[in-house]
Amino acid sequence: MKDSKVLNFLCVSLRNFVYSAVVIVASLSQTHAIEISAKEQKHIADLIFKNECNRKFACLVAWNDGEDFPSLGIGHFIWFPKNSQAPFQESFPDLMRWYQQQGVIVPERLSNILQPNQACPWQNKAEFVQDENKPEIEQLRQFLADTKDVQASFIMQRLANVLPKMLAIGQNQVEKDKIKQQFERVSASPNGWYALIDYVNFKGEGIKESERYQGKGWGLAQVLLTMNKQGDAVHAFSDAAKQVLLQRVKLSPSHRNEQRWLKGWFKRLDTY
Repeated sequence: MKDSKVLNFLCVSLRNFVYSAVVIVASLSQTHAIEISAKEQKHIADLIFKNECNRKFACLVAWNDGEDFPSLGIGHFIWFPKNSQAPFQESFPDLMRWYQQQGVIVPERLSNILQPNQACPWQNKAEFVQDENKPEIEQLRQFLADTKDVQASFIMQRLANVLPKMLAIGQNQVEKDKIKQQFERVSASPNGWYALIDYVNFKGEGIKESERYQGKGWGLAQVLLTMNKQGDAVHAFSDAAKQVLLQRVKLSPSHRNEQRWLKGWFKRLDTY
């Protein structure tokens, strides 16, 4: 990729929200600096926790019906059992690596399960349900409740890396330009950072080939490419996301019964 098309997208997310996080998109032609204040970071993190868990403590470690893996933390980061064939982007081990980078010490009582490269200790939901009320699970929930700020900084960092990744998968220059333009258009709008951050956490970047049904993805890249160029940017983003997720449901394997989730997904998109 030519230098003029290279984007260095940096985000500084600081623990405990003592300072503001500054997101900088830099290119050869121009530099944009967009400040996400400590207050806004905390607000976005709380909205994500509400979207995923309705702010419920028990939901910090859960195994949803119809899924082959548990979801943990305020962002419901997914964690695959050993030898999982799930096509989605696993995120909980990345969170554990982020904890290490931030100097977060895992309680000794949880060190046997919380390692960055360790598979989920439960092979299926039945095994998880057997252990769900054991002290170790409650301790894990408490640890995640006590480190919400670190999870929030992880979510911010994930967005910081997303634009170059999306540009790398663009099929042609027209697609690359639209992804970049729509990303910048949404991010410059009121509530735009929340929409982008939440959707990446919710449905991913859209860059993984396995996250496709019949060749069609549903991540952030696909939403940006589907967006209408006119009108309010965040409304256009929400409308495009609904189109993309409706297409996902229509193309999904029938045994997954994804139609049952569509109403909740749309309700979430309406918060943007």
